[in-house]
Amino acid sequence: MIKAKINNVDVEVPEGTSILWAARKANFTIPTLCSHPDLVPGGQCGICVVEIEGIPGLKRACMTPLGEGWKVHTHTARLMEIRRQLVELILSYHDTDCLTCIKNNNCELQALAATLGINTVEWHSLEERLPIDRSSAAIVRDPNKCILCGRCTQVCSNMQTVNALAVNHRGYSTVITAAFDMGLGNSVCINCGQCVVHCPVGALYENSHIEKVWDAIHDPDKFVVVQEAPAVRVMLGEEFGMEPGTLVTGKMYAALRRIGFDAVLDTNFSADLTIIEEGTELVSRLKTGKNLPLITSCSPGWIKFMETFFHDMIPHMSTAKSPQQMFGALAKTYFAEQRGIAPEKIVSVSIMPCTAKKFECQRPEMRASGFQDVDFVLTTREIGRMLREAGIDLNEMPDEKADSLLGEYTGAATIFGTTGGVMEAALRSAYFLVAGRELESVDIAPVRGLKGIKEAEIDIDGLKVKVAVAHSGGQARRLMEKVQDQLRNEGKSEYHFIEVMACPGGCVGGGGQSWGSNMAKRARRGESLYAEDRSLQHRRSHENPSIKVLYEKFLGKPNSEKSHTLLHTHYYKRSTVDGDIIAEQ
Repeated sequence: MIKAKINNVDVEVPEGTSILWAARKANFTIPTLCSHPDLVPGGQCGICVVEIEGIPGLKRACMTPLGEGWKVHTHTARLMEIRRQLVELILSYHDTDCLTCIKNNNCELQALAATLGINTVEWHSLEERLPIDRSSAAIVRDPNKCILCGRCTQVCSNMQTVNALAVNHRGYSTVITAAFDMGLGNSVCINCGQCVVHCPVGALYENSHIEKVWDAIHDPDKFVVVQEAPAVRVMLGEEFGMEPGTLVTGKMYAALRRIGFDAVLDTNFSADLTIIEEGTELVSRLKTGKNLPLITSCSPGWIKFMETFFHDMIPHMSTAKSPQQMFGALAKTYFAEQRGIAPEKIVSVSIMPCTAKKFECQRPEMRASGFQDVDFVLTTREIGRMLREAGIDLNEMPDEKADSLLGEYTGAATIFGTTGGVMEAALRSAYFLVAGRELESVDIAPVRGLKGIKEAEIDIDGLKVKVAVAHSGGQARRLMEKVQDQLRNEGKSEYHFIEVMACPGGCVGGGGQSWGSNMAKRARRGESLYAEDRSLQHRRSHENPSIKVLYEKFLGKPNSEKSHTLLHTHYYKRSTVDGDIIAEQ
């Protein structure tokens, strides 16, 4: 333990603790723009500088470990003037159209300028406006608002290991761009949006579908259906000031009806369906031993990551579509048929914690219904903006239920929203499909939590099924490299089933979540999903009564020809330079 003084307040912290975090323990907040609790400090902004008695010069609090007996000062007159000048310099080349910026009132730079009492900027910039990058289906990049904090490049390179963003040029000309400045849509970007949720300003944001959804809702000739991902029900409340992880399922349904959607359904229904299709696929491979391990296909960020960097693993991928896309295909076939609505009149909208879903819905193969299966994707942030625009306060909403037909779900579906949830849900049903009886305890603790790669082994009638779970591109890369080595050297892998989610924490950590997210908030959201799981009558996907009716009336049986036409897909080999399709596989 290290004992020191910060602004004459005694503090004791473990050795290695930065001055930034030690100060917080002493109840002092040192301002910063580049530091983030989930990232390694880089010291780019320099705003967190402090003075230490007996040590010459200034030290960056985010990168300097507290020393024994140090006397640290965080807000002397000199430091306060330096901070103001640094922020004024940043503002001088920053596009300050705050009132129309997507991050207005959620911008860390805006908040810091107000905290430091900056009312005018003495510096005058000669910076010319740079073009806004709108090449991506998922993410917009505005270099005029970039403050070069480095969070996005660190997330993309270190956490996700994608390296779609990099620092180019030097000095005053420094910019952060995609490779060759070709735009994110022409790069290896996997659309995960982790750069977006870590950006302190409005330099990165989702490619919005809000106006298109409003147009559909206001069109009397359109029948607009909406689905909501499992994670949204524990994230949407944060848009309205609720505590992270607050479960708002019933309020969410009520608010969506009031905004004008014609049918309020639920992605959780198709999450249960995904488990039946994927679980049946797993059981088939366990029996034949062919193309094991089976790898999940629910995360579109992971799919593009795999297609780009690990396309040799395509034979091991589940062909089951994601719940979003299964729902979209059924909305314009089964739902249209049962409700007597012409499929061309249906507009299918999904609400997702994920920016990559915007890319996924536009993939050319996602037209199994004869139309684009999912027309528009809204992030959690976007639906929050729409509700506020309509004058709807989620806090004031009553609890209502989803519409029938594509709205009923089990606890297995709701835990899809957190890392390990797909694995746990799949094992609950796979056990039944293999053994013919229910798994006694459906709580599979080893695959839960936010630690690194998780492993577990479950005995299914004498068959030892070993599974692994990874979340984030970096973890996925390490796990896939291990599997590749095993397949190359031993001819088989130790694993039978693998779950990968592109975002840290799974969907509760998606790129479309509320601003200001961190791993602590993601953990609370995940716990709320497990709590809902425990509260539901049915906790196994194969117990969903509406899923049984779907197969009886429409699909026939799992993995049937009709199921494969509507609910399964194929993948592509992509270039590691620009992410373009090289070949269909």
